[in-house]
Amino acid sequence: MSAFPHPPGLLPAEVAFLCEMEQVTILPRQRLERLDLLGGPTRALIPPQRTTLPIWLAVLLKRQRRANIMPPPWILAENLQDILDTETHKNFQETFSPPPSIPSLRQTDYNGKSFYASTPFVEACTLNANPTTLPYHWFELSEILLEAASDDIPEPDKVRQLLRDIREVRLAKMRKRVKQLSGDGEGTRLDGIGAMELSESRGFLTGVVDGLRKIDASREQERREREEEEREDRRYNDDGDDEDDEDDEDDEMT
Repeated sequence: MSAFPHPPGLLPAEVAFLCEMEQVTILPRQRLERLDLLGGPTRALIPPQRTTLPIWLAVLLKRQRRANIMPPPWILAENLQDILDTETHKNFQETFSPPPSIPSLRQTDYNGKSFYASTPFVEACTLNANPTTLPYHWFELSEILLEAASDDIPEPDKVRQLLRDIREVRLAKMRKRVKQLSGDGEGTRLDGIGAMELSESRGFLTGVVDGLRKIDASREQERREREEEEREDRRYNDDGDDEDDEDDEDDEMT
């Protein structure tokens, strides 16, 4: 019995699972001692002090009514409208709105070792996030927040509509950029694309790449056949010139 082949890359469900490690800001409603997690211990929850937690834990506390989730600035309706305006601006017809900047400063862990933070351990989804940039897990994190903490987000219906509009604009851009590839070996930049956007478009992207590979293979075969024909023509012309030289020598001797 053979198993179904696993498609390359991460499935949307796997991307959503990884997103659950993103850090969000919460406002605790009850005291809670620190928890020792695989990613390190959490801070003790002391109302009304804000703190950051992985979103999976924040959602759990929210459902238990032990905390409120404070939405990141970029998910607010007015900031999403600014991002949508940027995505549809004439200067961004071929590119995407800029992603959050990568932290350039080292941080120190609980053991005193320094490190550079990266997704999902940066403040791209906390209350300190940039309000005009979309983080790597923007789409799946938005779905989690709207499903579990819509009452913590102002104008949730408008936010849903703006997120759909942004997603459609960005997917259309990505398809357009990929379709512009001619198969001559050039690439295309997809800076700012999110994890879920890549996962959901993987089938389309791989189809285009496979098509370009077939075109390249056909062009390579045609080039080889053309070079072979040119070599045969040169060989035939060289043989003809040798025969003409021999005929001239015979005429001179006669």
